[in-house]
Amino acid sequence: MNSALAHVVMITALALAAAGGLAALLDRRPGRLLQLGAGLVELLLVVLAVVVVVEVVGGDRPAEAATFLGYALTTLGVLPAAVVLARMEPTRWGSAIIGGGALLLPVLILRLQQVHG
Repeated sequence: MNSALAHVVMITALALAAAGGLAALLDRRPGRLLQLGAGLVELLLVVLAVVVVVEVVGGDRPAEAATFLGYALTTLGVLPAAVVLARMEPTRWGSAIIGGGALLLPVLILRLQQVHG
């Protein structure tokens, strides 16, 4: 797994989590900027997924393929689910949902790196 790209995704996700948390603390609903940030993080996650697929096709297979696939699919699905829930809750809690979803991503990526090991 590309460690440099994974770190970029984690740092971007943490920045989105901070923005979501700050918006929630300031009693702001999730605005367009927060949604665009979620889109950017998701785009980076898709790029990371493509790189991982290329590595797997090239022979760099994870030790536990089923577990790795489960974590990968969860990683790709967390942020879109958080954005949908945030749109359903157009209050400060929507911002908190996006921030919480983004905060979960670095943990999932670290776990992906461990399983890929």
